[in-house]
Amino acid sequence: MTDVHEAVKAALKAQAVETPSWAYGNSGTRFKVFTQPGVPRTPWEKLDDAAKVHEFTGAAPTVALHIPWDEVDDYAALAAYAEERGLRLGTINSNTFQDDDYRLGSVCHPDAKVRRKAVDHLLACVDIMEATGSRDLKLWFADGTNYPGQDDIRDRQDRLSEALREVYDRLGEGRRMLLEYKFFEPAFYTTDVPDWGTAYAHCLKLGPKARVVVDTGHHAPGTNIEFIVATLLREGKLGGFDFNSRFYADDDLMAGAADPFQLFRIMYEVVRGEGLGPDVAFMLDQCHNVEAKIPAIIRSVMNVQEATAKALLVDRQALAAAQRSGDVLEANAVLMDAYNTDVRPLLAEVREECGLDPDPVAAYHRSGWARKVTEERVGGAPAGWGA
Repeated sequence: MTDVHEAVKAALKAQAVETPSWAYGNSGTRFKVFTQPGVPRTPWEKLDDAAKVHEFTGAAPTVALHIPWDEVDDYAALAAYAEERGLRLGTINSNTFQDDDYRLGSVCHPDAKVRRKAVDHLLACVDIMEATGSRDLKLWFADGTNYPGQDDIRDRQDRLSEALREVYDRLGEGRRMLLEYKFFEPAFYTTDVPDWGTAYAHCLKLGPKARVVVDTGHHAPGTNIEFIVATLLREGKLGGFDFNSRFYADDDLMAGAADPFQLFRIMYEVVRGEGLGPDVAFMLDQCHNVEAKIPAIIRSVMNVQEATAKALLVDRQALAAAQRSGDVLEANAVLMDAYNTDVRPLLAEVREECGLDPDPVAAYHRSGWARKVTEERVGGAPAGWGA
C-alpha cells in the first residue's frame, strides 16, 4: 500500500495543467460581458496572475495564448517575461471567428480570398510558436452552415483539408497541430468539424504531428467522452484536453463543477491508456463570469488533481479480475471505491512535500494579491474576449 501511495504522489507531483490567458480577463455570455475589478489589461498582466496560480498550486507552469487577443510586438520578450515569473508560454490558439469576413466561415468559406486570409492567420500563429518556443498550435473553427443548401458539405471538407495541409507543412520539428471539434454553435445545420471522428480523419491524413483535442464541453448530452478518450489514446491521436464543465452546452464552467464523476471517468481512461505523460496536454478552457477569476482557476486545477488522484487509486488488478470473471457489480464497486476516496489529505501531503500551502485557495486569499491588483490596475482597457 505504501508503494501505491508513493507512486500516486509521484504522478501528481509531475502533473501539469495549462491555464488559458483569456480566463484571466473579462468574459460573459452571448448576452453580456461582465467586468470585474483588477482584471489584467495586457498579456503581461495576465502572466502576473497566472504566476500566482502556479505559485499556490505548483501545477500550472504554462499559459496558453490566444491570437489576436494576446498580440504583442515582441513575443520573445513576452516569453522571457513569463520565464522570469516561473512560467512558460504554452499552446498558441488561433482565432478565425471574430472577423466580419468570417460570417460564412474561415478556412471553409466559399470565397478563396477569405480562405487565404484565414490560412495566413494560421501561418502567422506558427511563426508566433517559433518565437515563444511553444510546442502546440490549437485550431478550432466556427465554420459551418445554418441552412440546407447554403453550401456544399463535401466542398467545405475539401477546403478544410487543403488549409490544414498548408499549415501542417509549415510546422517545424517538435511542433504539433491540435484539431478541436464542436458539435454545434455558432453554426446550427452543419458544423465543419463537428465530432472526434471528423477531427481524427483529418489528423490521420495529415500525419504524426496532427492530433485531436477533446474539449469536455463540446459534446451532445449523454455522450460517453471517456470512450472517445480511450479510443484516441489507443490510436495514438489524443493531443490534449480543454477541461471545463457543462450542464447543457458549451457552458465553460469550472472543471469538475457539473459532473465530477465524469471527470474521474475521463482521467481513469487517461491513466489506463498511459496518457499522463507529456504527449497529452492538459489545459483549462473556462470563462469565469460570476465568480472571482484566480480562485476559480486555482480551484479548477485542484479539481483536475483530485480526479487524477482518484483515477490513480483504482485497483486495476482487482478491476481486471472482476472484468475477466464477468462480475459486473464487483467491477463497478472497484471503480466506485476509488471515486469515493477522500483524496484531499493525499493532495495536501503532496503540496507540503513540494513546499506549498496545503490549501491553495486559502493561501491565495491571504496573499492580498486581489486587493493589490484592484488598487493598481486602474485606467486602461481591461482584457476580454475582443467581442
